[in-house]
Amino acid sequence: MKVYNIVSLPGDGIGPEVMNSAIKLLQTVSKIYDFKFEISEHLVGGASLDYCGAPISSEVLEKCKNSDAVLLGAVGGPKWDSLPQDKKPEKGLLELRNSLSLFSNLRPAKVFEPLVDSSTLKKDVILGADILVVRELTGGIYFGEPRGYNEDEGYNTLRYTREEVRRIAEMAFKLASKRSGNVTSVDKANVLDSSQFWRNIVHEAHEQYGDLILNDMYVDNAAMQIVLNPKQFDVILTQNLFGDILSDITAMITGSLGMLPSASIGEKYALYEPVHGTAPEIAGKNKANPIAMISSIAMMLEITMGLPNVAKEINNAIELVLQSGIRTEDIAIDGTTSVTTTEMTNYITQSFTENAKKNLANQNSKATREQL
Repeated sequence: MKVYNIVSLPGDGIGPEVMNSAIKLLQTVSKIYDFKFEISEHLVGGASLDYCGAPISSEVLEKCKNSDAVLLGAVGGPKWDSLPQDKKPEKGLLELRNSLSLFSNLRPAKVFEPLVDSSTLKKDVILGADILVVRELTGGIYFGEPRGYNEDEGYNTLRYTREEVRRIAEMAFKLASKRSGNVTSVDKANVLDSSQFWRNIVHEAHEQYGDLILNDMYVDNAAMQIVLNPKQFDVILTQNLFGDILSDITAMITGSLGMLPSASIGEKYALYEPVHGTAPEIAGKNKANPIAMISSIAMMLEITMGLPNVAKEINNAIELVLQSGIRTEDIAIDGTTSVTTTEMTNYITQSFTENAKKNLANQNSKATREQL
């Protein structure tokens, strides 16, 4: 039996609640299929700060490096907002990404047909939208030096190297080749020298992918176009800061941040997490939408474990539950049934179990017939 070593980092706010949903589903998956998950839970973010004075410890980083994949809930909250930048919970996430060299962040935003009325945009604008934001994750203004502030000024440094831009561009082109073959590179080359450099290197990388379409777009226009006509986009390639912002905009065309998963991928390691934050206003109230965390599990099974069929079963289960009118509070509308985090998890787990077992039975029956 194949055993996968998973590190679970629930974090803060609603992080532990949605992580519980993910773990429950993984346990169900392992009961149906012939593999096992060894899951160890550790602290990150504010929870780690309260325990050991650091947003992530060296011991936890080492655990992550020895795992097959890392699952993260969410980090941060008002309790720690007044701390210095190097002590804030979010610093733990940045350290994790940097230590594991997770240079690419993949954030899919696909509109589920049952949820078109949950979006603030018109149905005919969003129906059929399927966007993948490919965000550079370990460079740019979040990591550039020098940085700091005093009583008179605050400053950060936006810097990219040729290798950093080229490897994320190649990642975007490879992903686009498996989709619709269209890449939109988002920058601010009319103002920023670093963006002109970015654009130059992206076009150099594109020379090896001549069968793919490459368009350039300024970030302010991209923000507008995502809302105006999201279906024009396939893969959006962009730098760290712009990707952080644009992926939240793409999230809202789906109806809720609670719907969006993400994968942070490096040469050796992988981290999976929902796009949403800690939502302290609903933490502990059993109101959080677990779908983004559960969808992140599906991404992990497909990308790291090489189990696309199992991932597809999970995504199908999510869609079937949504089609039945089951909703968490953030995506509920008139005529649907609003449920808790726990109840939504149970519905998805039940749907997955029923359909996975049915499909396995059909596969076994087909194999038997072929042997006769």
